[in-house]
Amino acid sequence: MKANRPAGVLALAASLAPICVGAQQEQEKALDAVSVTATREARATAEVPQAIAVIGKETMDQKKMFNVKEALQEVPGVLIDSKNGGFDARLIIRGAGLKAAYGIREIMVLRDGVPLTDPDSFTRLDFVDTLDIERIEVAKGPGNLFATGSTGGAIQIFSRSVFDDGANHLRVGAGNEGTQNYHLRYGGKVSENQALALTVTHRKMDNDWRYWNEFDTTQASLKHGLILGSGDVLESEVSYAEANIQLPGAMDAALFSRFRDSGKQAGTSEAWKHSGRYSKVWFLNSKLEMERGDFSFKPRVYYNTWHHYHPVTGIINESESWVDNLGADLEGQYRHGGGTLVAGVTARRERTPDSRKYQYRDVTLAGGRVVATRSDKKGVLAEIDDSTTLLTGIYAQESWRPGERWIIDVGMRYDVVEFDNANQQFSKYDFASGRYVAGAGRTELSKTFRLPAPKLAASYRLNDSLHLFAMVAQAGQIPSGSELSNNRSLDAPVTRNHEVGVKGRGASWQFDASLYAMSVRDEIVQQNNGGVTDYVNAGRTDKKGVELAGGWRVARDWQVGGHYAYSDYQYDDFTEPVRVGAQTINADRAGKALPFVPRHQYGAFVAWQRGSWRARLSSNSWGRYWLDSANTERYEGWEWVTNLALSYGWNGHSLNLNVDNLFDKHYAFEVKKDTAGKVTYTAGAPRSVMLSYRYEFR
Repeated sequence: MKANRPAGVLALAASLAPICVGAQQEQEKALDAVSVTATREARATAEVPQAIAVIGKETMDQKKMFNVKEALQEVPGVLIDSKNGGFDARLIIRGAGLKAAYGIREIMVLRDGVPLTDPDSFTRLDFVDTLDIERIEVAKGPGNLFATGSTGGAIQIFSRSVFDDGANHLRVGAGNEGTQNYHLRYGGKVSENQALALTVTHRKMDNDWRYWNEFDTTQASLKHGLILGSGDVLESEVSYAEANIQLPGAMDAALFSRFRDSGKQAGTSEAWKHSGRYSKVWFLNSKLEMERGDFSFKPRVYYNTWHHYHPVTGIINESESWVDNLGADLEGQYRHGGGTLVAGVTARRERTPDSRKYQYRDVTLAGGRVVATRSDKKGVLAEIDDSTTLLTGIYAQESWRPGERWIIDVGMRYDVVEFDNANQQFSKYDFASGRYVAGAGRTELSKTFRLPAPKLAASYRLNDSLHLFAMVAQAGQIPSGSELSNNRSLDAPVTRNHEVGVKGRGASWQFDASLYAMSVRDEIVQQNNGGVTDYVNAGRTDKKGVELAGGWRVARDWQVGGHYAYSDYQYDDFTEPVRVGAQTINADRAGKALPFVPRHQYGAFVAWQRGSWRARLSSNSWGRYWLDSANTERYEGWEWVTNLALSYGWNGHSLNLNVDNLFDKHYAFEVKKDTAGKVTYTAGAPRSVMLSYRYEFR
C-alpha cells in the first residue's frame, strides 16, 4: 500500500473545502462556530488568530463515538489512533505527544473548562463519557491560555449542558466483534431555577480479531444546575467510571504478514502478553459564572480520585491507595471600550501515596530470561513510590480592538511545577539480562520547573469572507513524573511558534489554511534500546508545516471537503545514546527526520442529506514515515481507509449504521524500530459494523 500524494487530494485541499460545515446545515448563510479554548473569550473561529478546529454535535451524532479518535481523525496536523478502540488513544499534534509510550502527553485536555490532564502533563481518558459530548475544540500549538505546560496546544471537550432538556435521549447499539453500546441521558428543570441531568453509559467490545483486546466501561454522571437570584449560574457534577481495557502487544514481520493476509492477529511477538489498565475513577467539579456590569468572574474547583491496576512492560503498577488530584482555576474577564482583558490563577496538586510495582507472577523462562507472561497476576513486590506534584500558575491576556477590522491578543502564562518523590526499589526488570535483578534501594527526587509562555497574535478582517492572522508564541513543556524517574537530568522543552494563516467563511463554503515554523529546544525524545525505554533531551528540533481544511456545499443536498497537512520535522542538534554490545555510544542524528510523523496526511469526505436521510463517506491517509531517529527504514503508511455513516430519522427516532474501515484494509497504524534494529507493528482495526437506535425524548 504505497501512500503517495494523489493529485486529486492536493487539488481538493487547494480548493480548501471545510470539514467544519456539517451536512445537516440547511441555511442559506453559513454560521461560523464559536470557540473559547484558544482565548478564554467566546469568539467566532474566523476571528481567532490561531489554527483551531471545532467538531460539532451534528458530526458526532453520525459516529458511534467509542473513542475521541472518531471525532478528531479528520483534523490536519492531528495524528490519532487507538490500540483497543476503547478509551485509549495515541494522540500527536504537530509532533507534540510523539514521546508517549502510552496515554497522552504534551497536550492539555479539558472538559467543560476543567483539566483532565495531570499536573505533570499526562492525560488519561478512561473517565470521559464520549457519548455525552456536545462539541470538541482543538487549538494547535503554543499560545493557549488553557494549555498549562503543554506545547502541543489544548483539546477541550464540551459535554451536554444540564439545562438542555433537548439533549435527552436513549441510544442502543450492537455490532460485530461483540460490540455493545447503551446510553441514557435524561434531565430537565426540577424547579424554576434548578435542573438535574443523569447520564448512564455502558460500552463493550470483544475485539475477537485480535488476542488480548477486550474493552468495557460503565459510567454514570449526575449534573446539577442552579440559577441564583442575581442571574449567576452554578453548575456541579459528580461522576463515576469503571473501565477495563486489555492492551494488545505488537507484532514482528512474520505475524504482521499473517495479519495482512487474514485480518486476524493471533498473538504478539513481545514477551509481555498481558498489558492492560483497569481503573475506577471518581470525578467532581463545580463552576460558577457571574456577571456584574462589564466584569465576569468564573471560578472552577475540581477533584478526581482514582485507583488502577496497570500491567505494562516488565512490571505491574497498582495504586495501593487512591490517587487524588485537587485543583482550582479562578478566571476573571473585564470588557472595556478597547477590547477584553482576561486574567486568572491556577493551582493543582496531585498526590500519589503508596503507589506500588510488582513483578509478574506467572512467566515462562528460557535460560533464565523471561520469554512470555502467562497471566497479568502480580507477584513479588518490586517498588514503593510516594509522590506529590504541585502546579501553580497565573495568566493574563489583553484582546485589543483598535478598529472594527482588528483584534490583537497580547498574553502570557507563567507556571511553576514542583515534583517531590520518594522511592524504594527492591527489584527491577533488567532488559539486558531478561530477568528481575536487585533494585536501586531508596532514592529521592525534588525538582522545580518554571515555564513562561508569552503570546502576540493578530486577526484582521480583510472583507466579510476572509480573515488573516499571524502569531508568535512560546510555551514550555512539563516532563512527566515517569520520565524524570527515568532521567533525573531532563530539562523542560521550550517551543517557539511563528504562524500565519487565512480563514474563509462563505454562504456555501468555508476553509482554514495555516503555515507555521516551530523551533524546539531540549525536546524530550523517547528512545528504545532493545526493549529499554529511555528519555533524553534533543538539543534543537525544527518543525515546519502547512495545514489546509475546508468544504463546499456543491448543491442543496451535497457537500464535499477535505484536509491536508504537510510536516517537515527534523533534528538540528541531537546525539542519541545507542547501546552497542556492552558499550554506549552517542550517534549524531543532526539533519534526520523525526520518526512516525508522516510528511503528508490527507483525507476527503462527501456528505448527503435529503429529508430524513443522511449519509457521510470519509477517507483518510497517512503518508510514509521513518521508523527511527536514525532514519534507517521507512514504512509506506496507509491510504484511503474509508468510513461510512448512514442514518434515517422519524418522529424522534433514528437508525444509524456505522461502518469503519469499509473496505477492510489490513495495515499497521504504527511501526517502530529500536536502536537494536528490532521492528514491531501495531495493527489498525479491520472493518467494524455497528447499528444503533436512538430515541430523543420530547
